[in-house]
Amino acid sequence: MAAAMACSLVGCGGSKSASSSRSSSGSKTIKINIWDNNQKDGIQKICDKWTETSGVKVSVEVVDWDNYWTLLEAGASGGDMPDVFWMHSNTAQMYMENDILLDLTDYIDKDDSIQKENYYEGVWDLYNSNGKQYALPKDHDTIALLYNKAIFDKYNVDYPTENWTWEDMYEAAKKITDGSKGDVYGVAMNTSNNQDGWYNLIYAYGGQVITDDHKGTTIGSDESKKGMEMMRKLLTVGAPQSVVAETGTDSLFQSGKTAMITQGSWMINSFFTAEKHEDYAWAMLPYADRNANGSCDSDERWSAYNGLGWAANKNVSNPDDCYSLISYLCGEEGQKMQAKLGVTMGGMKGVSDAFSDAFKGMDVSAFNKIEEEGNLYFRPYTRKTTVWEDAIQKEGAFLDAWQNPSDADRMAGACDNAQKIIEDAIASE
Repeated sequence: MAAAMACSLVGCGGSKSASSSRSSSGSKTIKINIWDNNQKDGIQKICDKWTETSGVKVSVEVVDWDNYWTLLEAGASGGDMPDVFWMHSNTAQMYMENDILLDLTDYIDKDDSIQKENYYEGVWDLYNSNGKQYALPKDHDTIALLYNKAIFDKYNVDYPTENWTWEDMYEAAKKITDGSKGDVYGVAMNTSNNQDGWYNLIYAYGGQVITDDHKGTTIGSDESKKGMEMMRKLLTVGAPQSVVAETGTDSLFQSGKTAMITQGSWMINSFFTAEKHEDYAWAMLPYADRNANGSCDSDERWSAYNGLGWAANKNVSNPDDCYSLISYLCGEEGQKMQAKLGVTMGGMKGVSDAFSDAFKGMDVSAFNKIEEEGNLYFRPYTRKTTVWEDAIQKEGAFLDAWQNPSDADRMAGACDNAQKIIEDAIASE
């Protein structure tokens, strides 16, 4: 369980049913665990607003990603578990199936403020098992291209625009890498981060990592191979994977060693508060000009989206209060507050406009714009995502191609191998 994951976001609003039970725990403090320190202050403010009417205090504690899942798994096995916490697509099914999470279904049925149709469908459905709802959508995220204007200026390369193709991104990266004689990389792609990286090329070129029914894959198709061939080309003009593994794409970017990275909306604050943030700018992800007509057609620009869920421990002593808090976090008032504070975009539809205005001096509209002018696909998952997700990035699959990007045949073969790995993993679920 304590395996790979990635991403974060938030949600909020008010609840009729919640108000009737808010004081049931008296002076008890609800303990919340999250893994993203960027969101802590904003979430605490939202919880404090709920406390004003509920009288129940909330303590938000940050646990780093790896330890978060280790501690949660230990708690599920009989140890100390937080009252309210985040759920993620990689592990949600296992927690729901093993009777660890509080069933929210009856609460939701009595709560006029929570209606399924008001939320992003992929996020809502993710946290439903056998007709029961175990978490409410906290947020959703999208992916954009982050670039350093100062580096582009230095090497006389035009800034990214909404008309950029992935091929344009490759050409710009090549000019910067060549122009600096390798001192600055045109791009840095973290291959271990699939959601904000190479997944998006597969979908842009017409492939699917996991089919819509979650029972298959087309990662070995000609379309997917074209996307991964584009990924291979980017790697040839970008930071070597040995450098990325040692330093990380975010650190390479902030140290001025790379001109471009792709990144998720959950990370905006890290760059907004960085020392040289005035040099940083965001653009929509490039598109794949599959029909070579020179313009972006409706199915040629794609971004992954994911969403966390607010869940509660099944054995919590104050379930009514915990649901009341979750309902507030995921209802309209809380969701709008989350966006306005710049915590993250909402899990509820139509509440994220204020998010773009939360970072004064930095235009982050690319994250909202891709929803309007591109396409979103929900982060690929199956019942046991981490089994195949980890396997396709090891030797015998994409690791060989990541480390040898000059070999086009190796990348195509990796797609074929990944096809079989995923199919076998799904068959054994």
